[in-house]
Amino acid sequence: MSSAAAAAGLRPTEPSPLPSGLSLAPRLKLLLTFFRADLTVRPLDEWQLKSALLAFLRDPPLSLPVVPDSDLSVRRLPDLQKRRREEPVATGVLHVRDLAFLRPRKGDGEAEEMTPEQEEKKYFEWRRSLVEKLADIELNLEGVKFRMTVEIPPSDDFRAMKKSWEDFYSAELLNSRNPVRKIVKRPDTIIVRGVPSRWFAETRISSKPSTLVTHTIFSALGKIRNLNISDDDGLESKEDGTNKELISGLNCKVLVQFENYDDFYNAMKALCGRSLEKEGSRLKVDYEVTWDREGFFRNAQHEPARSNLEERDASASVHGRKKHYSSRIESDHRKRFRD
Repeated sequence: MSSAAAAAGLRPTEPSPLPSGLSLAPRLKLLLTFFRADLTVRPLDEWQLKSALLAFLRDPPLSLPVVPDSDLSVRRLPDLQKRRREEPVATGVLHVRDLAFLRPRKGDGEAEEMTPEQEEKKYFEWRRSLVEKLADIELNLEGVKFRMTVEIPPSDDFRAMKKSWEDFYSAELLNSRNPVRKIVKRPDTIIVRGVPSRWFAETRISSKPSTLVTHTIFSALGKIRNLNISDDDGLESKEDGTNKELISGLNCKVLVQFENYDDFYNAMKALCGRSLEKEGSRLKVDYEVTWDREGFFRNAQHEPARSNLEERDASASVHGRKKHYSSRIESDHRKRFRD
């Protein structure tokens, strides 16, 4: 089976192996926000709030599969005494990584005959039901009440993301000044942020991401036309809500332009709702994935191609400039990247 066909037939609860010992592991990620539900101004105990929520998740009616303590994080927001009553007092992230209970079971004839579309429908119905049950629940912590809201991050909601690009290009088509020459456009470029640079590097040679290694990895999701890699240290700083200094080059941002819309579509669907894992590492990376609205490669199509080494040397010579590792995959050289 070709890489494109494998990505197209990937089920939402099924892991997807990638080259270089990497894999895409399915999981559900939910963003939690906590508000005070009464007039109490007692200090917030993060550990107590987390314990109460874990107990609620594990008991009926939810009765979720085992949710390890490490898959739920709660963080108190600063300056709680200065916050208005309608403002949140804490945020959290819940991961449900064990989705095996949603897969067809061996020996169940009816389940084994489920099509990928039916299994996908079952997954989305379960996800919707879980979000509805968690939305606006109240947690009572020794007489202090907190209300919780739940949302799925945009990077994890493939259906919402698909609607976003359909609406974007429909609006662009309607706003075209020349209705006679209107051309229906569709996206072709995926942006992946917050992935470890060393996982895309050449083993025992460098900790910097390699264009060839990165191309090989993403080729498992479809045929690639263009590829661009750059440092992405700002994402972690933004998520932390602080300006603490980070070691440059730990994370990278990858832009992948696919040769056709079907490969783009299947790759985006495979990347949404999954974590990146590497064999031999216990780290589970929740990258951020979206699609390119700005036409990065179309705007850069007249720029000369530069090799990884040339780009590194050029960026190193200018203080403070973000490092880029670019590659234009021309038709004459595609056989270099064939599996």
